[in-house]
Amino acid sequence: MSQDTTGELANIRVLVEVNGPVATLILNRPDKRNAINMGMWASIDAHVSALAAQPDIRVLVVRGSGDHFCAGADITELTNGPGGEYARINWAAEEALANFPGPTIAVIRGNCVGGGVSIATACDIRLSSDDAVFGITPAKLGIVYPTNALERAVRVIGGSAAKHLMFTGELIDAARALRIGLIDELLTVAALDARVDQLVAVLLERSSLTQVASKAMIDEVVREGKVKPKTTLQWETEMDKSGEVREGVAAFLAKRAVRWPWHRH
Repeated sequence: MSQDTTGELANIRVLVEVNGPVATLILNRPDKRNAINMGMWASIDAHVSALAAQPDIRVLVVRGSGDHFCAGADITELTNGPGGEYARINWAAEEALANFPGPTIAVIRGNCVGGGVSIATACDIRLSSDDAVFGITPAKLGIVYPTNALERAVRVIGGSAAKHLMFTGELIDAARALRIGLIDELLTVAALDARVDQLVAVLLERSSLTQVASKAMIDEVVREGKVKPKTTLQWETEMDKSGEVREGVAAFLAKRAVRWPWHRH
């Protein structure tokens, strides 16, 4: 499916494009700066879960339609608070993103606020243009932030920066977001898409086994402080039977393109 915000697709609030091993999830509500309603959270969960079940999809890119990433949750749905069914669906969507087995990239422009930050921090790598602004704004609404999103924010930017953003609800620019580790790379608007394409190309050249195993183990370190012996054994066994190292070394010595034999299953 190619991106098209005219006609029928304009009414679809979450789009998915698949180009070979790369899937792109597009928040498609540009008239509202891609603010997310409950139906969109449910669509994110459904789409990402379906993509995770397809072994040929190696990389997932998440972006917003138009000039913004995501202005956060649709406030009109939060008049009774963010609990109950809304909280369940919101949580499931973010966990689906965080648990996608391969590399995920958030491509950020314009507003990245509230739920936009929680989507971005559920991704592995965050690339931002210099027109982006960031904020975590529950203090403006009296909301106690969802635990999963709060934990991820602290893991990404640390306790002090998380407190500052959470206490004040202030918006910060992309340069400060880079300093506190909220984004990984800062680019001009003109350079952003080319860098995304370049990064995706590099990821596709590298071993999918290394990427998937590394993601699983790094996430375990972040959650539990170490890699469990069971996890180490699992991935060492997978490496030994995969043929990845033999092919990687053979390609290096022969100065030829590598043909990785391992595929996610």
